[in-house]
Amino acid sequence: MLNGDKVIRIFCLVDDLLKGIGHQEDVRCRVSDSEVITTAIVAALYLGGHHDNARGFMQMTGMCPQMLDKSRYNRRLHRLEPLLCSMFFQLGGYLKDISGASSYVIDSFPVAVCDNIRISRSKMLKGKQWRGRQSSMRRYLYGVKVQVLTTAKGIPVEFGFVPGSESDVQALKKLPLSVAPESCIYGDAAYTDYTIEDDMLEAENIHLMIGRKSNSKRKDEPWVRFLKEHSRKRIETTFSEIKNLFLRKIHAVTFKGFLLKILMFIFAYTLNRLTD
Repeated sequence: MLNGDKVIRIFCLVDDLLKGIGHQEDVRCRVSDSEVITTAIVAALYLGGHHDNARGFMQMTGMCPQMLDKSRYNRRLHRLEPLLCSMFFQLGGYLKDISGASSYVIDSFPVAVCDNIRISRSKMLKGKQWRGRQSSMRRYLYGVKVQVLTTAKGIPVEFGFVPGSESDVQALKKLPLSVAPESCIYGDAAYTDYTIEDDMLEAENIHLMIGRKSNSKRKDEPWVRFLKEHSRKRIETTFSEIKNLFLRKIHAVTFKGFLLKILMFIFAYTLNRLTD
């Protein structure tokens, strides 16, 4: 439910994160970066990502009486994209520091740019690398896969974008996976790579607890298999809750804007869990 107290809590957390990374902005700005980011988070949490509606809400309620017009707001938000990524990973770092040696879960979910029938007319993306298959739903997609690392409670702490055709085990090599030694990272069989498992255990003392296929060379004991399957369940709920924030289609003019909106959905979900 959208209410003023919730928005104020989110604004305070965003402002503290900006101060924590030593962010400084132009003193001539009528609208602070904290207000711009909070407006985008409100749009992602409650308005399906519609920034213009969020602008109207913030101005109408007096939370940001000098709100920028639509065009200037969008340009300002796009300039803040690197800062938003830094804020998310800083927040994720705080959560990982607090957790210490703990359990994490890794998985991915697809976000399609368009339906398969419209691939040839897509102006946002071109190329076969964006076409992939979602085995769990037995369908193809044209877009990106979002790789997410969450805590055991389902709060995202790391994420990354890869083309739709890229497998999960390839994407595993692109995430930082910077967690404390003796931590366990649970994942499904799509992340099977014995070399990575051995290297991470030897170099960083991090246990990759990957589900085994029926023909796996490294069979699990029944209790280990149960533990892996049980520990992974929370991330499916997290993905469902994030995708429930989407509308039927993510409206964006450019691919950069498309990725920015996905980032805002993940960031907004994380802040919402922390401010509840």
